[in-house]
Amino acid sequence: MTTPENALAGKSFARSYFPPTRIAISGLFLLNGIFAGAWAPKIPEFASRLGLTEAGLGLMIMCFGIGSLILMPIAGILIAHYGTTRTLKGATVLFLSTMLLLSLATTIPFGAVAIFCFGGLMGAMDVAMNGNAVEVEKSMRRAIMSSCHAFWSLGAFIGATTGGFLMAALGVMGHAALLTVVGAVMLLVLWPRILHDAPHPSEEHRKVRLPMTPLPWLIGLMALFCMVPEGAILDWGALYMRDELGASLALSGFAFGTFSLTMAVMRFAGDHVRDRFGAVRTLRFCTVTAIVGMVIAGTAPNAYVAMVGFALCGVGISNMVPIAFSAAGNLPGFAQGVALSVTTAMGYSGSLFAPSVIGFIAEHTGFALIFALLPLLFIVVLLLSHHAVHADVRDHH
Repeated sequence: MTTPENALAGKSFARSYFPPTRIAISGLFLLNGIFAGAWAPKIPEFASRLGLTEAGLGLMIMCFGIGSLILMPIAGILIAHYGTTRTLKGATVLFLSTMLLLSLATTIPFGAVAIFCFGGLMGAMDVAMNGNAVEVEKSMRRAIMSSCHAFWSLGAFIGATTGGFLMAALGVMGHAALLTVVGAVMLLVLWPRILHDAPHPSEEHRKVRLPMTPLPWLIGLMALFCMVPEGAILDWGALYMRDELGASLALSGFAFGTFSLTMAVMRFAGDHVRDRFGAVRTLRFCTVTAIVGMVIAGTAPNAYVAMVGFALCGVGISNMVPIAFSAAGNLPGFAQGVALSVTTAMGYSGSLFAPSVIGFIAEHTGFALIFALLPLLFIVVLLLSHHAVHADVRDHH
């Protein structure tokens, strides 16, 4: 039987673990992920509508990356001046229009502008989301970054798996309009619950410039080396399974499928693990798991063994990036948002630009060798892993 005391205890547990601010930031990660995932099935249609060759599409996708790299640091500066709340709300409102822009583009210049805005505003929203998540972590005094990234993975999974089906049913514009409306409704519901943080004017005007000390750049390097392999699996995993391991078309899609599934599951568990064992030990365990997974995938005799490797990679990489972002957001002595935007921009540049380089190398070597050698990047992460101590939220209080 439920006594009033039990009911009250349950409510206070729910409030302490899932305050409205945490629900809001998780919802925004989910929203960003849905849009990111929905773009994947849209790429072939976008390319044929604009009459792009593969090289042309490669250059278009480069515009996405350039947009991110330009608007991410700007978002960091805005956060330092105006706080994460206002920056996040502004970036999200603008970002909601980008799926319609991408669907309306009929000429190459319009397409380039649309994809630049899509990449740039996704990146700006990303920096602001991660900054707001750091603030929520501080206010709750517990890690939530991994579960926020889990909601992003879940959103990407939803966006990618429903995109093709919805475009077939509703048409390209119908799909974009539905996404925009769903996004707008989500934002309206979450809007009043977003954690309100104030900028810190005393330190701002002095520190809003690129950090001159190595620490934020080292943590950025950690994020970069965690995200290059992630980008490689996303863009080339299916091709590797199909061309080099003889997987069927249906099976080859499971390279990223198994990876993103184990990644989402582990991200939901990641905060609890990090609070229990500390960020440094968690990062080291994850990195070693990712090394083992990547070596298995790269030396796999068949597609099923490679899938096991990619699944292990998902387990490993899942919490490496959130820990790097938490560490950057909690670095002492930096304007809020500045160290974090350095880390996020470096990290995302890895997943944006590395795949094209990998594709070029793979033409000469094949993907197996690349997947087997990517763990060398993880060894660098292991060497830098002691810097993850800054991600331990509880030790700051």
